[in-house]
Formats: sequence, C-alpha cells, structure tokens
Amino acid sequence: MSSQNLSIKNISEFVISGFDTVEHKLPTGVVLLVVYVLAMLANTANICFVAIDKRLHQPMYIFLCNLSLVDMLYSSSTYPSMISNLIVGYKTISYIPCVLQMCGFHLGVVMEMFAIAVMALDRLIAISNPLRYHSILNTTRTVVISVLLWMVASAILTVIPATVLPLPFCSSTIQYIFCEYASLVRATCVNPNPYFNMISTVTFVLLFGTFAFICLSYLRIVITVMRMTSKADKKKMFHTCFTHLIVIVCFYAPMFVRIVLTRIGVVLTLGERNGLLLMSIICPSLVNPFIYCFRTKEIRNKIFRIVSKVAPE
Repeated sequence: MSSQNLSIKNISEFVISGFDTVEHKLPTGVVLLVVYVLAMLANTANICFVAIDKRLHQPMYIFLCNLSLVDMLYSSSTYPSMISNLIVGYKTISYIPCVLQMCGFHLGVVMEMFAIAVMALDRLIAISNPLRYHSILNTTRTVVISVLLWMVASAILTVIPATVLPLPFCSSTIQYIFCEYASLVRATCVNPNPYFNMISTVTFVLLFGTFAFICLSYLRIVITVMRMTSKADKKKMFHTCFTHLIVIVCFYAPMFVRIVLTRIGVVLTLGERNGLLLMSIICPSLVNPFIYCFRTKEIRNKIFRIVSKVAPE
C-alpha cells in the first residue's frame, strides 16, 4: 500500500494516448492546425469588427463577440495539445497544465451553451417586441448579462476541480485525446461510476435546460412570424434566425450523440468516443465565426469594403 501511495504521489505528468490508433497523424495534425488558425483569425476578426465600428455596438453583436470569445477559449484549451501530439509527437502533459486544460475545456462547453441560449433570447426579444427591443436589451444590460453568464459558468465548473484534485492517481495514461473530466477520473484509483453519474447529471441539466430554453424561444418566434402578413418580413425573420439555427445544430448535434447515446446504453468504442469528442470541438469553433462573418450583413459588408481597398485596381 505504501509503495502504491508513493507511486501515486510521484505522478507529475500524464501521457495522452488517444491518438495512438490514428494511422495518418501528420495530415490529421495539419488539418487541425489549419482549422485552429482559421478559427482564431475569424473569431478575432469578428471581435475587432464589432469593437471598432460603433454602429455595431448593439446587443446582437455584443453577444456575437461573447460567442467568439467562448469559441477562442474552447479551441485554445484543446487544439494546441492535440496539434503537438499529432505533428511533433509530444504526448506528455504536466499535471497542472492538464488540470487547466480540463477546466478550460469544460468552461468552454458550458459557456457555449449559455452563449447560444442568450442569443436565442436576443432573437426572441427582437422579433416579438421590436419596438421595445433597445429598451429591454441596451448595451449595458447586454454586457452585464454576458459577464454574469461567465460568473455562473465558472461557479458551476468549480465542481470539476473540487472532485478531481483530491483523488489519488494510479495511472499516468490519459486514454482520450486531451485532458478532460472523464479521462482524469479514469486515471484515478477510485471507482469512476459515481463521478461519471454526478457529472452526467450536471451535463444533462445544462444541456437539456439550455436546449429546451432555445426550443421554447424559437417556438415563440415561429408563432410570431406566422402571424405576420408581409412575406418580406417573414423572409427577413427567417434569414435572421437561420444563422443562429446553424450554430445550434453544429454544437448540440455532436453533444447529443456523444452524451445521450452513451447514457441510454449505446456502447461506443474509445475511437468512436474520441471522434465524436473531436467533432464537438471542430464544428462550433470553425463554423460559428464564418457563419456570422458571411451571413451577417453588416460584418459581411465590412469585410467586402476592406477587401476592395486592399485588392489592386
């Protein structure tokens, strides 16, 4: 027992083995590198466009900036270690960076849910109460709501390090593609099932709570749009909401497949689980900024003006 405790205390770094079965590691790593660079550039561009142009200092664009920040956290907490693993072959990660990666990833997941849900609220108010929109959601309230969401998400996430840090570790191998709650709990000496059940309950409440809120918001939006008599207004409302619906599908679809199916008894191999986990990261981080760049009229026009100035005559 004493030798086991000694070995537990000596575990100061982990080996990430989730990519060991990948045949073409270098091409996969290059693809992830390109996706990461594009995602960071596009999200940074969205934030800069909104910050520089005072005409875009409106609730919808502030929430868009918040989503971009979330996507940058979501991406930066996972991509660098995966890229170094696949391209350079650097598979080890120290204990503290591993814990920070776990916290950053799960904070990104929770904030992605909150950011998408609050954007649905924004669309609901804009369509259901257009005349009172700016009195209900002004710039100050929008910023306060965004900050509060970060605070609430951080408070919820304290359960993750609080339950993982006290646990003794018996293995230095992380079977997943980066450090996250399930992979760290599996590396401990305790029975992981109670911890999986706890985090599944939290995830279930957040996932279905935010998704139900989004569905109810869009149900109200559909009812409001159906009552409109003008086809032009209906088309405009559809265009306004379609961008957000793409973002919802890109985030929630992989999440539902990965989490819900496993909880109802569908057995996934480790490779399938890692693949779904990777898709749940790639889809939002890559799709979100480009969707809003090219489907939001004000941002799209700003990009075209910049390109026209740079392009030679």
